[in-house]
Amino acid sequence: MLRAKLSMVPALVLGVAALLAACSSTSDDKTANWSPNKIYAEAKDEMNSGAYDKAVPLFEKLEGRAAGTPLAQQAQLEKAYAQYKANDQAQALATLDRFLKLHPASPAVDYALYLKGVVNFNDNLGIFGSLAHQNLSERDQKAAKESFESFKELTTRFPDSRYTPDARLRMTYIVNSLAEYEVHVARYDYSRGAYVAAISRAQAALTDYHDVPALEEALFILLRSYDALGMVQLRDDAKRVMEKSYPKSEYLSRGSKSTQEPWWKFW
Repeated sequence: MLRAKLSMVPALVLGVAALLAACSSTSDDKTANWSPNKIYAEAKDEMNSGAYDKAVPLFEKLEGRAAGTPLAQQAQLEKAYAQYKANDQAQALATLDRFLKLHPASPAVDYALYLKGVVNFNDNLGIFGSLAHQNLSERDQKAAKESFESFKELTTRFPDSRYTPDARLRMTYIVNSLAEYEVHVARYDYSRGAYVAAISRAQAALTDYHDVPALEEALFILLRSYDALGMVQLRDDAKRVMEKSYPKSEYLSRGSKSTQEPWWKFW
């Protein structure tokens, strides 16, 4: 009899422990008795104070509490923005992709596309990028291309959206950035004496892109590379095109361009 009673003790202890754990879990969740509106207000307060890491879990709770309502959709978008501001780009993009998949008819689709473009657009290189005088064109182009596609879908599907004008400006920057990538590589190839490779890259920029500032230097690299290879006719042809396209080019008069603020810094 005593042995039977003793055998019940572990089970009783486990039951009490589980009950205490449940109570502890409930008491630790300060939002347990909050209304959806209160959770949203608290999450916004955290966002406004810059505590994006604290805002994210609150928006996640709100998604569950207000499931199936416009507030839940708002929470999802706000969470994506908080993740982006917390430098968690991967999670921000995953949240936005999920939103676009679950709510294709939402009136906020234009904003979701815009934010997706902005997340990929991010050109903040940090201290090392600043020290190296880098820009987006010298980084991996995958994110830039994905950003462009998001902005392109936004401007195509929602031409009258409040976000479309800024998206178009950013698209212009991205196109020039992609052209600059080719020019960046061409410049490097030229500097190490790989003139044929430099010509190939410069021609790629001139063929694939139009009406962007980077093409001025692409033509100059083409001209210099032909000259280095002794290809006089092609050099003269490139020079004529450059003189016609950029009659006041500093590359022709000085061999380089004056340092100045990037042309795209308009926001």
